[in-house]
Amino acid sequence: MLGINIGVDMGTTSIIIYVEDKGIVLSEPTVAAYRKSTGKIAAVGKKALRMVGRAPKSIEVVRPMKDGVISDFTAAEHILRHFLQKICGNMVFKPNVMICLPAQVTNLEKRTLLDLATSAGAARACLIEEPIAAAIGAGIDVTYPKGIMIVDVGGGTTDIAVITMGSMSVSKSVRNAGNALNESIMRQIRRERDILIGELTAEKIKKKIGCAYLREAELAIEARGKSYITGMPVRFEVTSTEVFLAIREHLESIAEDVRSVLESTPPELAADISESGIVMTGGGSLLHGFDEFLAKKMNIAVRVAEDPVNCVAKGIGKVLKNMEMLVNGGYIFKTRDDIRGYSDYTDGLLEGQ
Repeated sequence: MLGINIGVDMGTTSIIIYVEDKGIVLSEPTVAAYRKSTGKIAAVGKKALRMVGRAPKSIEVVRPMKDGVISDFTAAEHILRHFLQKICGNMVFKPNVMICLPAQVTNLEKRTLLDLATSAGAARACLIEEPIAAAIGAGIDVTYPKGIMIVDVGGGTTDIAVITMGSMSVSKSVRNAGNALNESIMRQIRRERDILIGELTAEKIKKKIGCAYLREAELAIEARGKSYITGMPVRFEVTSTEVFLAIREHLESIAEDVRSVLESTPPELAADISESGIVMTGGGSLLHGFDEFLAKKMNIAVRVAEDPVNCVAKGIGKVLKNMEMLVNGGYIFKTRDDIRGYSDYTDGLLEGQ
């Protein structure tokens, strides 16, 4: 194929791009800011993220990905086009883009992702499931007939899958992940303290003192917000115990989802997982003690992959380097005409089967 091969992990929270022979070249928030009067882009990525909660009425800040799928196609296209142009510059040939998708999406959502890549400037587009890319990026050989369990905790979704011989045997995608934890922290502080905080502040609190179990030595940090009663700016101290109480319901829910996938797993694959353990990837897996919490609930060893945030992008990169793996996995690059030419999206062709 002509043109460079590019892998895109376009998540709810961030977009990570891998270029063949160069590695990860870009990691930016999946955010765009528009001027309402003209509809033109004011900022993309990190610059747009800094505007969240601070933008004037003349500018609208948009997160085009929600729960792992596209909620605003135009904004998602603008973001991807902006970064592809930044990477490719004045190259003669358009790039070939492999883009990841959650473990369970509809055929329409798959078609939309392919449309997104080609309309943003790709010559050909291809899809790959996030859990499979995450497993490959974590250094696991997925080609053997052996059960591997991946729990990929992202911003919008948590993907849970049992993988064997390069395919998913059992999978589940739940809309309960990092963003849901942030929202719970915001609600907890409003309910208990009558203080309003923004999502960026909640994310900061979660990263610094968030935990999956009560710490023996409680931690606390100072945060800033706005009094719900007076409307005035306030400073306050929040503790790790408060954060744990806010997010524990979501953590329990994720554990139950992992248990349900294990219960649906064939016996031989379940035995393999019992022996090899569960591998966690995604930014949400970095929550303090999350692996220990899950291991205690499942009674199975759990480990966090090295560089969990970039596992999906690295996995896509490894697949792009090995075209045999692409073909064997049934992943086929399609042009825009190919995508438009299909009338029946339930026949598995867009699923690479």
